[in-house]
Order: sequence, then structure tokens, then C-alpha cells
Amino acid sequence: MSQHYRITLLPGDGIGPEIMAVTVQLLQQIAPSFDLSFDLSEALIGGAAIDATGTPLPEETLEQCRRSDAVLLASIGGYKWDTLPRHQRPETGLLGLRAGLDLFANLRPATILPQLIDASSLKREIVEGVDIMVVRELTGGIYFGQPKGLFETETGIKRGVNTMAYTESEIDRIAKVAFDTAGKRGGKLCSVDKANVLEVSQLWRDRVTALASEYPDVELSHLYVDNAAMQLVRSPKQFDTIVTGNLFGDILSDAAAMLTGSIGMLPSASLGASGPGVFEPVHGSAPDIAGQDKANPLAQVLSAAMMLRYAFNCVDAATAIEQAVQTVLDRGYRTGDIMSEGCQLVGCQQMGEVLLQAIVDLNSSET
Repeated sequence: MSQHYRITLLPGDGIGPEIMAVTVQLLQQIAPSFDLSFDLSEALIGGAAIDATGTPLPEETLEQCRRSDAVLLASIGGYKWDTLPRHQRPETGLLGLRAGLDLFANLRPATILPQLIDASSLKREIVEGVDIMVVRELTGGIYFGQPKGLFETETGIKRGVNTMAYTESEIDRIAKVAFDTAGKRGGKLCSVDKANVLEVSQLWRDRVTALASEYPDVELSHLYVDNAAMQLVRSPKQFDTIVTGNLFGDILSDAAAMLTGSIGMLPSASLGASGPGVFEPVHGSAPDIAGQDKANPLAQVLSAAMMLRYAFNCVDAATAIEQAVQTVLDRGYRTGDIMSEGCQLVGCQQMGEVLLQAIVDLNSSET
């Protein structure tokens, strides 16, 4: 019996519509081979939503996402909206989407693909074999803590305030996701905090440590965030799964991403306890190349693979997409951001075409 899923597409801004178009074609191509069917519908978010409705996250978009089985997001933001008040900027729409769907766990893999190992800025012997999963808490911490804002003191001096705060329950639920994730991977979990100077981090460390006894097959370690940043560059292969708070996770996951040579290759998944997850590439909207057929769609495509794997448990379909990506890289096709000597430069649309051909070839080899 065919499995049917409702997916909300959020193309967003910049290169978003281009990379989303490639991904939709690939999903439609692969669906019949795995008895899948998709109800795909678009909605507005970010700058596109601001231009059309005056708000970065229209209520209709949030309601449509809630009714979906999964949300596939491309990218948001751009120079055009940078001068707007913070509550009206595209990024506020993304934060609102995460909060509105209660997506507290962000999974960001950083895996070195053998075809792109020389694209890394680090030496081959440092990064070869790196396979890290960063589990970032997504709806708490300093991005959401209260009080926050710009205030004027009695002397007329402006003061900016943000509050880093976590409750025990917020820490426990992200730690459980991280322990479960580590248990399915290499069995090693590193919790990152700043417990030597921050009380909120001391609570974080205490709660993660307390939960460790429930996961005897997972080896737990702790690092301060500054040391963790250094270790990611010095010896990244020591890490398997990393769990950390919102701010630290934002920074460290980008650092881990660049180990792979291009942030344009990396997907992510944002999950809650129930309801639809959001699957999106790590990179931004790249407004400087939007509409020029230069974008790399592979992170968006791999985000769709994560959606199939984590939201729908369609492991075979997810693996097929991942194999198609490996195939086009083996064949030497590269967009500009991952271009290297001896390879063939292609644009976003042509990369989509060779991906579709790779799917056809894989299906033919299996029949």
C-alpha cells in the first residue's frame, strides 16, 4: 500500500526557490519506486512573506505547517530586509516557526564526503573520516530567555539585555534526544557548556550527568565551549555526537560544518516531541547569487533525505537520495562552491538533472 504524506514547502528567499525546485523534482522522481506519494503545498516565510503580508511568519503559514506531516524549508533573509526592526526581520519568522511547532532538537550532521575531502580548509589527515552529529537545543537559552531588549538607564545610556535560561525539563528532553542519537551512532556523547562561569551551564552539566546512568552503552564526556571549539579544529575525529545549548550549538555546528569544506553540502533536521519536523539546509539564502543558476542544491536535497528518514521512516528512499548525491560527486559534477581541478562545473539546474539521471541509473541497476 502506498504511503501518503503532506509536506509544506517553504522556498523562502534568495536561492531558496531554485534549490527547492530541484528537490521537488527529485522527490517526485523517487516516490513511485518506494510506493510513496506526496501532497506538496507552498507557503510564505521570511522576506517573501514580509513583502506579501508585512510579517515574516503569517499565521496561515504556521497553521499549514501544523497540519503537515513534515516541513521542507529552503532559506530565508537577505540584504533587502536587514534594516527592518528586529521583530519584522525574516529571521524572526524562523524563530517563530521553531517555537510554534515546539521544535526543541536540532540535528546537524557534519560528515566528510571522500569526494570533497580536499575542499576542507584543514589537512586531509585531520578531517578524513570525520562524522559528527551536533544536537542543538533550539527553543530555549539566550535566544528566547526573558528579559530581553534594549533599555535606557537612568543616565540615558542604552543597555542591551539577553537572558540565558534553561529549566531542568528543557535540558532533560534535549539530553535524551542526544543520548538516543549517540546510541545509534558511535556510542560517544560530548556535552558542551560553560559550567566554570555560568550557573545555567552548571545546571546543564548536572542534569546531563544525572541522565547518563539511563544510557549505560553511551560514553559521556564534558567540554567547556571554548575548548570544544579548539578541539573541533585540532582533532575533530574525537567527536561522535555533541549536545549543547542554543547559542553554543549555533556556533559550534557552523564550525563543524566548515570541516567538510562547504556549508552548502550540509542538511539539518529540527524535531519536536510530536508533530511535524522542519528539514532545511544549513546554509543561508546567498542573495548575491540568487537567480543566477549558481546555487548548490545538494544540502537541500540531503535535507529531503533526512525528512524521509526521520519524519517518515522511509530509510530506503532516503538512502537512494544519498546514493544519488554520492554518484554525481563520483562522476565529477560540481557547483562553484565545491569546484576542484578536473571536475565539471554545473549550475543548480544541471545539478538537478544529473541527480535525476543518477536516480534512474540506480533504479536500473537494481532491476
